[in-house]
Amino acid sequence: MPFSRFGLVLRSFLQHRGLPFADVLSEATIQQHFDEEGVAFGQGEDDVYTPALTLWAFLSQVLFKGEQRSCVAAVARVIVLLLSLEQRPCADDSGAYCRARAKLPVAIIRRLVVQVADGCEQQVPTAWLWKGRHHVYLADGSTVSMPDTAANQADYPQPTTQEPGLGFPIARMVVLISLATAMIKDLAIGPYAGKETGETALLRQLLERFQSGDILLADRYYCSYFMIALLLERGIDFVVRLHQARTADFRRGRRLGPGDHLVEWQRPARPEWMDQETYERMPASIQVREVEVQVHQPGFRVDALVVVTSLTDADQYSRDDLAELYHQRWLAELDIRTIKITLGLDVLRCKSPEMVRREIWTGLLAYNLIRQTMLQAALRTGCSPRQLSFAAALQKIAASWNTILVCQDATVLLLIEVHLGDMATHQVGDRPDRVEPRAIKRRPKPQRLLMQPRQQARAALLAGTEE
Repeated sequence: MPFSRFGLVLRSFLQHRGLPFADVLSEATIQQHFDEEGVAFGQGEDDVYTPALTLWAFLSQVLFKGEQRSCVAAVARVIVLLLSLEQRPCADDSGAYCRARAKLPVAIIRRLVVQVADGCEQQVPTAWLWKGRHHVYLADGSTVSMPDTAANQADYPQPTTQEPGLGFPIARMVVLISLATAMIKDLAIGPYAGKETGETALLRQLLERFQSGDILLADRYYCSYFMIALLLERGIDFVVRLHQARTADFRRGRRLGPGDHLVEWQRPARPEWMDQETYERMPASIQVREVEVQVHQPGFRVDALVVVTSLTDADQYSRDDLAELYHQRWLAELDIRTIKITLGLDVLRCKSPEMVRREIWTGLLAYNLIRQTMLQAALRTGCSPRQLSFAAALQKIAASWNTILVCQDATVLLLIEVHLGDMATHQVGDRPDRVEPRAIKRRPKPQRLLMQPRQQARAALLAGTEE
């Protein structure tokens, strides 16, 4: 397969013409994105690392863990592929690959992530949508750490509570996740601390990604007057938990049922981040629906909570409907855990901010492409894609990562058929309201903590003055 074509990326993720959702991202579309940005390196006769092969190798680093995630291991996979196709191997030097990796535009990779998510969302069966018609997106925040370099510290400083040289740069992220497909719709990233670096500020950067009629499902951190007003201004509905600074008084407002009423919230003073023009555009009051949800499951930290929503029609959206929907907010935690732990993106490896962003978006592209394959497997059994095991899908794709590129078409089709069939059988356990202590049983081997910058500790060792 020519290494200048992006078909090798799609083929390695078990994509093939004729499969459901396969048209959301084609080889021609990827090439068009690169052409529009004028990206055309690796065109020389002796060049190995074309944009397609570089992206393929970069994605492979996400699929494998441990030392197999290194750039040296990625180059080794390229060499194996070249030899399998009876071509001259490239040098066993990661320098050329790393330079090529740095030429992949972050904007293109992000565009591919978004295109896969949006394309699949538009084609999902109605049975996967909430109440058969609503596109719901989960919003949640998280953090990732990265190597302690001066460049990373400049863009993503470590917490001020840590001494210089003893901490790691940290980036804060807010992600939008489809409830139906579990794909990443978009992501905003910024420093861990500082002005306009909180989760609500990052979410405001993503509001344009919604369409009128979409529903935002989020925890109480996002339940603020101005966030709700901005959502309503765009025709976006919301289901969030009541912020801890507010109290629901069900004796007030228009009663819809027990623990269910409509109430008016008054506009507070202008926050520091909002300009006067935007503030004056905000309504003087907004009407919201507050619903009390009882929690009867032993082990939960609360007995009851209040859900706030713009879905005010109690006949169309019952109290139980809203309780059931909010209960699914926890899926955001599981999806982020999959990205950070299963894909290993909690601790990044790149040493510059631009490469860190490239690493994050490449990881999310791999995540969405794996989810796309899971959608195809789910359709075979009529189950929800969220019932399938992401880890099992990842293992299937990784197992045939190189092999599928050197197989004949008939074998490729058979391999895809077998893998999709197997993925459909690997369903996650039905564990409603699972309760587990937040503790581990296996004790890690004790390690001393570095209590001074490494350079000073090294000097103390050499001087024989280490305590």
